[in-house]
Formats: sequence, C-alpha cells, structure tokens
Amino acid sequence: MIKNKFLKRLLAKEDPTVYQLKDASLEPSLTTLDLIGLGTGMVVGTAIFTLPGIVAAEHTGPAVPLAFIVAAIGAGLSALAYAEMASVLPFAGSAFSWMNVLFGEFFGWIAGWALLAEYFISVAFVASGWSAYMQGFLGSFGVKLPVALTGGFNPAKGSYVDILAAIAILIVGCLIARGIHQVSRVENTIVAVKLIVIIMFVVIGATAIHPQNYVPFIPAHRPGTTFGGWPGILAGSSQIFIAYVGFDAIAANTAETKDPQHTMPKGLIGTLLLGTGFFIAVSLVLVGMFKYSRYANNAEPAAWALRHSGHYLTANLLSVVALIGIFSALIAILLASSRLIYAFGRDGLLPSRLGHIDDKHVPDHALWLITVLAMILGSVFPFTFLATLVSAGTLIAFIFVSLGIYALRKREGVDLPEAKFKMPGYPVLPAISVVYSIVIFAGLNIDAKLLMIGWFVIGLIIYFAYGIKHSNLNQQLKKVVK
Repeated sequence: MIKNKFLKRLLAKEDPTVYQLKDASLEPSLTTLDLIGLGTGMVVGTAIFTLPGIVAAEHTGPAVPLAFIVAAIGAGLSALAYAEMASVLPFAGSAFSWMNVLFGEFFGWIAGWALLAEYFISVAFVASGWSAYMQGFLGSFGVKLPVALTGGFNPAKGSYVDILAAIAILIVGCLIARGIHQVSRVENTIVAVKLIVIIMFVVIGATAIHPQNYVPFIPAHRPGTTFGGWPGILAGSSQIFIAYVGFDAIAANTAETKDPQHTMPKGLIGTLLLGTGFFIAVSLVLVGMFKYSRYANNAEPAAWALRHSGHYLTANLLSVVALIGIFSALIAILLASSRLIYAFGRDGLLPSRLGHIDDKHVPDHALWLITVLAMILGSVFPFTFLATLVSAGTLIAFIFVSLGIYALRKREGVDLPEAKFKMPGYPVLPAISVVYSIVIFAGLNIDAKLLMIGWFVIGLIIYFAYGIKHSNLNQQLKKVVK
C-alpha cells in the first residue's frame, strides 16, 4: 500500500494550465528570426571556432566533417521531437516542464537535472573557449597574462583560475538582466557578423588547402584508443554533440516566443540546417590547411591556421569576431539556463525565490544564481573536460524528449492541443532517435559517464531531501486529499 502510494506520488503529473498561468509573467517577444539567432548563436558558437581541430587530432583525423554529419543526424531527429513538443507545450523549462506533464514530476526532475548539467557546464565551456581565443589574440600583440590566471585548476602547468572566463560570464549576466528584447537585438547583430566572417574564413582558407592533408581521409583505427576508423568518428561525434545544445536553448524560451506553435518548429529546423552547413564547411577547410595532428590541444584552431598560413590580418579579424561571436553562444545558453532554474523555482522543486520575475520580465534570482555558479565552474575546470560532460547531459535530454513523443501523441486532441507541427515517421522515427542518442552516448569516454552518474546521485538526493516535499504539485495533492 505504502509502496503504491509512493510510486503514485512520483508519477503525479502537472496540469499544463498551471504552467500557462505561471509563465504569463514572461513577455512573449521572440520571433522566428530571433529563435534562429539564439540557436545559431549557440550552435555556430564556441564549437565551430574550437572543436573541429581538437576532434580531428584526438579522434577522426581529416574525417571530422563525417563526425559532424553523424552528430547532425542524431540532433536532427531530436530537433523534430523538440519541435512537436514545443508546439503543444509552450512552457519555460523545455524538457523539464514537458516531462512533468507527460510522465510525472520525478521524471520531469530527472530530465531537468540532466538539462541543468548541459546548461550549467555549457556556460562554463563557452566562456573557457572565449578565454582561449582572447589569450591567443592578446598573445599576437605580445601581451600575456600571468600563467596562474590563464586556465582551470592545474598546478602541474601552474594555472589556478581562468580569470577571463569568469569576466565573460559576468558581462553576459549583466546584459541579460536588462531584458530579453534587448538581448535578442544584440544576439541577432552578433550572429550576422559572425556568419560573414566564417564565410570569409572558408573562402580564404580554401586558398591554403593542401590536398595531401586529406589522405587518408579516414585514418586506420588504433586498437585500444578512440582514434581512427568509425570508432574514432563515433567518439568525435559524441564530443561534437555539445554544438547541438542550441536546440534546447531555443526550446527553453518557448514561453517568451510569439506564436510558438508556428515559430518554434521553424527556429529549431532552421538552426539545424544553417549550423550543420557551416560546421562541414569550416572543418573541411581546417583539416585541409594543416595536418590534423597539429591541432592537438589547440582551442583556437581557425585563427591559428590563418596565422600560420600567412593571413595575419584575417586571423586577427577572425579572433576579434570569435571573441564577440562566442558571446552570442554565452547569451543563448545563459538565457536558457536561467529559465530552467526559474522553472525549478516556479514548481517549488528548488526554493521558490528562484521563480521570481522582476519588472523587466526577467527571472532575476535564477539568472544571478546560475551566473555566479558558472563563473566559478568556468574559471576552475579545463576546456576539454567541460566539453565532454556537456555532451552527456545533452544526449540524455534528447532521449527523454524523443520518448516523450509517444506519451504526447496519446493526449493530443484529448486534454492537450493538436500539434501544429508533428514529427514525421511516427512511431518509427522517435524510436530511431532514442537509439541514435544512446549509441552516441555509448561513445563518450568513461569519465563523462561516471561524472553523469555522480551528477544524478546529487540530483536524487536534492529531490528526495527537498523537492518532493516542497513542490507545488505536492501541496496541490495534499489539498485534494483533505
């Protein structure tokens, strides 16, 4: 009896009308162009300036474009699921809120906790990449920071804190605090400039390509490692998956979107197509300019490649735009993460103060909490460590959302609205999406998997020690019993 009662409590579902009422204080002002700007700002953000070289050196060799394509297929399947979810359930918090409605509070918390790992560490990862580019840019003028302030905690190398990463996060936090309408205008401008310069890199870099650098295109697999062959491509795609966190960053702002039933699917699919095209072009040029092994541990490969091929002016221009452009990724992900923390507070799973919205329609308490915590994380942990862990959280969120399509379809037109956009190929495609994400997750290194287990242990402790007792849903259930 007690067991059944406890299980029933874990599976208690939230009434979607509750979210509609609570999210009404958020101002719907984002258009399709704004959503593509936010998504592209994240997808074509730090990852395009940093990951192609690292993934080529560590996993794929010249075949890094194939790793982006493999990741894009999995992300594309998930994007279709996200589009249908957002069309029916236009609430802040994306997968967290959706799973609460479809599967119950416990599964909502699990999905939300995975998202928090994705968002929280993404902010730190992006800021760490920005710091690497800033240091490279300053170094080209002979300016160098003390080693102790140039990277995450690594006494062996003499670094203790990445001060530039912390400063970048603080600046973006201050910008977002001014309101989402101001943020979207800044974001769209930055993204437009960034795409122009990326095209410039592709055009100029193509003149410095040496065809022999593409041979062999798929290096032989090295036994006992994640380099070479299809195992290397799969491992590379797992690490690259961080690029596609932009999908969830878009969906997290559904409650602040005009006509989300129509604009959200366009924003998600537009971001996928635009982002993947740019990734393939940049990575092809990059591995053609220099042998892939020369990009090992290089967090600013595009600018480095231009400098070492004699294009100093373009390299510095790229660095400047990367420095500004990476801010667009920071804006997108810090915006999304603050909305997730707000959703936790809104539901009472974390202290209700985090659900506060100020007179600028900004969840200010949630914003400053995630800003301060990300400043600490981004300044202490190294770049490649952060990249791996973010991919794990992203994949878990994608699995939840794809599975959620089955529960959603049963309720569309019953107690939920009919979707204006539906994931094609139902019921086969959602299952393929789930399997695809699981396979890519399996390609992550053991450290990422162990860290995610530790992260979920912490999440379960918080839920059972605080969330399950203080949640608004629990208070509603108590009233019903009385």
